[in-house]
Amino acid sequence: MSLNPESKYPSRRAYVVKLRGDAEPGVLSGRLENLVTGHQREFSSAAELLESINSDLASAGSEPAVENGDE
Repeated sequence: MSLNPESKYPSRRAYVVKLRGDAEPGVLSGRLENLVTGHQREFSSAAELLESINSDLASAGSEPAVENGDE
């Protein structure tokens, strides 16, 4: 049996999503924060939220992995 040295849920991909008080199902707005890097992005729609995550994941491809052993 071979163990995979990479975490299934790497810490670098952990986020906090904070929704604004006036956010509604059809009008999502808030802030996305990466827990490891602390980088924050504002969003004003579900599409912008997903684009923010996609952009953060794309930029993480060029950075060294930072892990704390969480799985």
